[in-house]
Amino acid sequence: MTYFLRKVGFYLLALLGALTLNFFLPRLVPGNPVDILIARMSQNGAPPPGTRAALTKLLGLSGGNIFEQFGQYIDQLAHLNLGVSITNFPQPVTQVIAAGLPWTLVLVGVSTVLSFIIGTTLGALAGWRNSRILNALAPATTFLTAVPYFWLALLFLYLFGVVWKIAPINSGYDSSLTPGLNGAFIGSAILHSLVPALTIVLAQLGGWMLSMRNMTLLTRSEDYVIAAGAKGLRPSRILIGYAGRNAVLPSVTGFAISLGFVVSGSIIMEIVFSYPGIGYLLLQSVQNSDYAQMQGIFLVITLAVLGANFLVDMLYGFVDPRTRQAT
Repeated sequence: MTYFLRKVGFYLLALLGALTLNFFLPRLVPGNPVDILIARMSQNGAPPPGTRAALTKLLGLSGGNIFEQFGQYIDQLAHLNLGVSITNFPQPVTQVIAAGLPWTLVLVGVSTVLSFIIGTTLGALAGWRNSRILNALAPATTFLTAVPYFWLALLFLYLFGVVWKIAPINSGYDSSLTPGLNGAFIGSAILHSLVPALTIVLAQLGGWMLSMRNMTLLTRSEDYVIAAGAKGLRPSRILIGYAGRNAVLPSVTGFAISLGFVVSGSIIMEIVFSYPGIGYLLLQSVQNSDYAQMQGIFLVITLAVLGANFLVDMLYGFVDPRTRQAT
């Protein structure tokens, strides 16, 4: 119980620090969201008197000084109110994030799971068998891991969209379709996600494969693996039930932590492909000095990362009782 309370206190302090940074950092970005809205309204004629004061109050920018605004911000969070979006005015930020979050969760989540499964499987086989193909595949995938996301995304953007023209490379679905749970829209969404998903899988594959390969090589010399071979067990059973089962543990820990970053997604990748996820929403927020939307996106990312790390800490405390001892 002491271990649990200590961890809860630590993550609550981390959350408070993240909320503080989440409030102040967007305000360092040049520009004023009220001025942006006034300029947008002025395109259809001069806005009525009092518009600036009303918008300032609506966006939570009123109140004397920035510390009072911070108090208003915390009060709004306590009431699950993330404010009004400038980019999609007058839509609430919660609705904007709710519309973009599933795109990132599905694309990046599925791609992360696929890269983990494929990478650990290939890594286990490469560490267990002396195969020239698998041994050559390891450094090739490691090279892809070292390549930046945006460079790989730009390369695929050029190859699939300009040279070969075999897959759509813009947006998340065909704009002529109405979003909904129907075959045409789902098929279009899957087709538009193929190239971004391939970018993520190839960029992450090498890390999982190299880690699993090295751990499998280490476990091959363990006594329990040698004893299993002496019993006459099939090599496939030894790999799955003995060597692979223990070699995958560090990768599982890393995978659990990486799930926390699924919400943040591959921001640059979404921007390159104009994919309607959290990353693309964040770009629009910065361009429009949209404090509320930036804060909402950062808050969702922060909660996801802290939540994933908290679960991993709890898992460590359960698996290894030594970690629960007070230092």
